Amino acid sequence: MYIPEFNRVEDTTVAVAFMRANPFVILVSNSEQTPFATHLPVVIVEAAGKVTLRAHVAKANPHWKLLEQQESLVIFHGPHAYISPSLYEIRESVPTWNYATVHAYGRGQILAGDRDKHQVLTELITQFDTSYLGQWNSFEDQYRSRMLNHIVAFEIPVARIEPKFKLSQNRTKLEQENVIQALGASPDSAVSGVAELMRASGLGTK
Repeated sequence: MYIPEFNRVEDTTVAVAFMRANPFVILVSNSEQTPFATHLPVVIVEAAGKVTLRAHVAKANPHWKLLEQQESLVIFHGPHAYISPSLYEIRESVPTWNYATVHAYGRGQILAGDRDKHQVLTELITQFDTSYLGQWNSFEDQYRSRMLNHIVAFEIPVARIEPKFKLSQNRTKLEQENVIQALGASPDSAVSGVAELMRASGLGTK
């Protein structure tokens, strides 16, 4: 991914926090004919200074057959917004788009056993709907085994990450504040989220 120097995020902690806040990802792998993409939620696991992504796909989805063959790309995408040149001090300016994303790369590993599948599901349920965990655990073993047979669980040890926060870092403090104020007033969370991220990154005048 092309990352200008002023859009680069060097702090891995910031990048992982962004990944945790935006866990619905695009998983991209190369097939023989063309890139293949799947949209899915992931769990981010940190241990011994390393990051691992865990998830599952339907067994009918052929994407899982590609994961162990080569490195895949996982795209974490967050808030984004159109930036009008009317917010800049200099009249000779052009429109742009502010956004934040993290690209994570790694070779997948299939988790074939029912115990591993159950662990991945438990992690996902705990992250997204804790109240459902008791219900899932109360189901008969035969039913759960049948459900597990329809999925393929996997993990991707992250070999490297590329964070890019394009948040008007190359503009003046006053222009950044104009952008934050304009975007922050939007009822669209995808737009106002950019203002929040800019503020959290120390941009603007406040």
